Amino acid sequence: MTTQHEPVGPQGDSPAAPPRDHDGIDWTDLEEHVQLDPVDDSSSLFKPGGSFFLDVPEAPPAVWGSGGDVLWAEGEALLISAPQGVGKTTLANQLIRARMGLQETVLGYPVQPGKVVLLLAMDRPAQARRAGHRIFKDDDPAYLNEHLVVWEGPPPFDLAKRTDILAAMCEKAKADTVIVDSLKDAAVGLSADEVGAGWNRARQKALAEGVQVLELHHTRKAGTNGAEPNTLADVYGSTWISSGAGSVLSLWGDAGDPVVRLRHLKQPMNEIGPFNVVHDHESGTTSIEAAVDLLELVRRAGPDGLTPLAAAESLFDAKVPTRAQKEKARRKLDKAVNDGLLLRMDPIFKGGSVTYYRAEQAGA
Repeated sequence: MTTQHEPVGPQGDSPAAPPRDHDGIDWTDLEEHVQLDPVDDSSSLFKPGGSFFLDVPEAPPAVWGSGGDVLWAEGEALLISAPQGVGKTTLANQLIRARMGLQETVLGYPVQPGKVVLLLAMDRPAQARRAGHRIFKDDDPAYLNEHLVVWEGPPPFDLAKRTDILAAMCEKAKADTVIVDSLKDAAVGLSADEVGAGWNRARQKALAEGVQVLELHHTRKAGTNGAEPNTLADVYGSTWISSGAGSVLSLWGDAGDPVVRLRHLKQPMNEIGPFNVVHDHESGTTSIEAAVDLLELVRRAGPDGLTPLAAAESLFDAKVPTRAQKEKARRKLDKAVNDGLLLRMDPIFKGGSVTYYRAEQAGA
């Protein structure tokens, strides 16, 4: 839904008063070169090392998530990578709605509300509009107009070349959140490192201005040997695209599938999932399909206990789990031990496997 706000860039007539500049960008003449404002006190550019390294919370403040389970951290971009038609925009619309304070959670994880969301609807905006209608149709139009601003179609410039434009657009929209749908429309030639580095600079400038950044992007056509993408190398384009993001999620499936796979490829803290998510296309909402319950697996294992290998087989739906998958399973089991839910028994004999039991079995 496009709202009637002060015109941004070339779409609409300029108001009588000169529009506010951002780092010297005059919106009445976008062709001007960026000129940095003079800094009177150079000490304001620096931070003392003690506060920089020591004043750090135990868990990163979350835009989406809580505690150590963070899918989107404050001040760090979230990148959602997926093939066409598997629900990137559907998931993003729910995050938009939550950032506007219209729902509290997405996929069961809390979302901190913001103030104003800027949606850059650049990739097939007509389809994005129809997808958004499904979830926003019962919301108050006046509230949406106040908290959601939409840029429809291509941006005024290639955002990887004019790296101040993204932050400037957010400032013009008075937005503290920006949704980039999608990255291929924001910058041309994403496989080139100079383009990837340019985009990363643009996103970092927006983040430095206090804007939370969510980017929708594409995977390569398939992972190794046509399998589900499960590494950052499976994200399309320059390595700097994923390197500069704080969190990377992968959605995988066939176009139109109601059930797709969500995998956390890069984490601010704990790894979330992997698990299947179910799209309700009629309502435009998404939920987690019944996930693997480690405590239930331990219960079923009985007196023999559960090994990291057996846990990895279920968690990752793998007949032969990789070493990394077994290690991830072990970490999840150890976390349950730290939470007082499980007991860990180290092997008695060399070459044996560590096993895990329910905490209530301690006295059995």
